[in-house]
Order: sequence, then structure tokens, then C-alpha cells
Amino acid sequence: MAKRTETFPGGIRNLLPQYQKRRSLLTHRNGEELPALDVDFKPLAAQPLPPPINPRPDGLSRVAKKRHMLLGELAGQTELALLHGLLISHLRKHTYPDHAPALFRRLWAEEEDWLLDSLPTRWLISAIITFADHGQDADDRKLAQSFNILFSLMKIYEAERAFSGLPAQKPFKITDRNKSPLPMGMKDFSILKGDLEAHLLAPLWRDSKDAPATGRLARHLLNLLNQDDGTVFRRFAHMRQSAENAK
Repeated sequence: MAKRTETFPGGIRNLLPQYQKRRSLLTHRNGEELPALDVDFKPLAAQPLPPPINPRPDGLSRVAKKRHMLLGELAGQTELALLHGLLISHLRKHTYPDHAPALFRRLWAEEEDWLLDSLPTRWLISAIITFADHGQDADDRKLAQSFNILFSLMKIYEAERAFSGLPAQKPFKITDRNKSPLPMGMKDFSILKGDLEAHLLAPLWRDSKDAPATGRLARHLLNLLNQDDGTVFRRFAHMRQSAENAK
């Protein structure tokens, strides 16, 4: 049997060094530590962020570089949003401050309303993904891991879709369909009769009811997904309507 060409030469195991490289410790200097576990969140929520110093000073620690980046990304936000971003940045690493997971969970337990109302959606997605590794409850970790896979795959296929030259809100034409087989022997998806969307999204909504720390966040993200006009689900909805109209 002829050897097949690999997308990733040497196998998926050769992706491990790349995966590990981005998870090294965020080093810091004195005064750059995370606040204590019992920090009062209310003053942080009311304290506006200062503008970043540009150009970025030389010789910064990794934590200081991350803070500088976040100050630019979270312009107009508060110190509580910055703390949330720094916690997620730490918790994505293999090694992090001992109290970081508990501080992250406490932040969501006590300031969920503020976080849902104030954070950009990108950071809400990062938050639920963080619960996949650091949730205290098994149902939270399971639900968060499902969202991790969902949003990671969405990012990959939407990045490829961008090369089609079409905006995210523009569905493909029904008449342009290429009928070549799907990879790995998968069956084709029926636009009119397929129920893959329900099988993918409905269990997430169902399981959110059993996840004490992430349930409300999960439902909030699913509602945002449902309202977004630039997803594959919305494009398929338009294509489904076009197919119905063409009958």
C-alpha cells in the first residue's frame, strides 16, 4: 500500500513542541504578582485602565509585556477586566501562581454579572475555555471543553472562508456546490434535512443546566452565537431558505 502524504509530516505528535512552547511560565518581577486571593474586586471594577506607554519599554518581564499588550487591547475597560485577562494568560501556561485557579473561579462566582455585561465576547470565549482545565466541577470542565472544540474549529474554518473573498455574512450559492466526497469517508450534510447543527449545539444548551460555574456563561455565548449574522449557521440558514424557495 502506497504511503499517504501527511498534512503534518511526522504525525500529529510532531505538533507537541509547538503546543508546549506557548505554554511556558509567565515570569515576573517584584510588584508584578497577581493580587491576593481575597482581593476586593469592587474597586478594580471602578478603576479605569491607564493608556499603555508607547513604544513599549525595553527589558520588561513576560508579565509586564502581557500587561502592556492587554492595556492596548482593553482600552476603555477597567482594572478588573485587566485582572481577568492576566488570570487567563497565566492559566494557559503549564505553571502559574498557586492561587490563580481559585482567584479565577472566585472572580466568576462573585462578579459574573459584571463580567457578562462588560467583557468583549472574545474574552468570554477565553473564559469558558479556561474552565476546561481549571473548573472545579466535572460538569463545568466537560462543558467548557466542548466549547473549546467548538470555538477552535469555528476559528479555523472561518479563517479559511475568508480566503473565498466573500464576507462572513454572504452565503455561498446553492448552484456552486462541489460534490466531491467529504474527507475521511464522512457522509455529506443535507442543507434541507440535516440535523447536525441541532446535534452540535442543543447538547451544549442542555448540559449548561448542570454546570454550576459555567452554565450561565455558556447560555450567554450560545445566545450571542445565535444572534451573530456572520456564522456558518446563519449562512446555512440563508442557503436553506434559498433551497426552499427554489423548489
